Amino acid sequence: MVSPVMRAVLATVAALVAFAANSLLCRAALGGGGADAASFTLLRLASGAAVLFLLARTAGGARGGSWTSAAALFVYAAAFSFAYFFLSAGVGALLLFGAVQVTMIGAGIAAGERPAPSVWAGLVLALGGLVHLSLRGARVPSPGGTLLMLTAGVAWGVYSLRGRKAGPPLPATADNFRRAAPLAAVVWLVAWIGGSTHVTPNGAALAIVSGAITSGLGYVAWYAALPYLTAARAAVLQLSVPVLAAAGGVLLLGEVLTARLIVAGVAILAGIALASRRPPAPGPARAAPRVAPDS
Repeated sequence: MVSPVMRAVLATVAALVAFAANSLLCRAALGGGGADAASFTLLRLASGAAVLFLLARTAGGARGGSWTSAAALFVYAAAFSFAYFFLSAGVGALLLFGAVQVTMIGAGIAAGERPAPSVWAGLVLALGGLVHLSLRGARVPSPGGTLLMLTAGVAWGVYSLRGRKAGPPLPATADNFRRAAPLAAVVWLVAWIGGSTHVTPNGAALAIVSGAITSGLGYVAWYAALPYLTAARAAVLQLSVPVLAAAGGVLLLGEVLTARLIVAGVAILAGIALASRRPPAPGPARAAPRVAPDS
């Protein structure tokens, strides 16, 4: 029988791997011209809603979500897709995950969490690695793209924070996707009327895989892990996603493994390990030394 702690670990790992795979799918579809942002977002959320609805039937149906969480999910997915056309992948990752850190850690502190010094040290080390990975040779980012990616990061932070108190992961995620898909349809309709939509069969396939598997099922795993994580640790753990995505690019897309990637990856993973370390439990109080009575 798998212990609750091991289930949380497995769910966290599965979610982070899914996030990295999702990054590769988005890069292939949007960067390769396979779909516009509105079409990709609609297909992603609609396919996720369809698959999760079918799976959730055995768990009592789609329930436990909310319009607030669904709106955060939609804003993240749409803002991320549109920002992709204005920013390089590295700068986009830095802006996205920087906004996630500020949102989640700030909310945790406001709620009374007090991250240990090791968490702060790990965060600084991991963010330093992310900066090294993202900004070498980068150009000044577009103001519009910057605003969109920061908005995506804040929205994802809100979605993650709400997941720490959501109901059962599968029904709640299915409910959120079910509510978010019509919002994406409205954006797509506006873009279609404006004549700015296009999607190829390959782009549609990538969007559907992104929605049904790496987004839908990945977010279920994330919601399963979140109740076991503080806001600060949940935020810092997500800094592993750019490293995992870069490693996937090397293994699956034939990208070059560089010294910069190795150095940045080591720094990020070391920072995550430091931030994830639990403080030692206080030992038993030592008994006061016995003093021999005066004779």
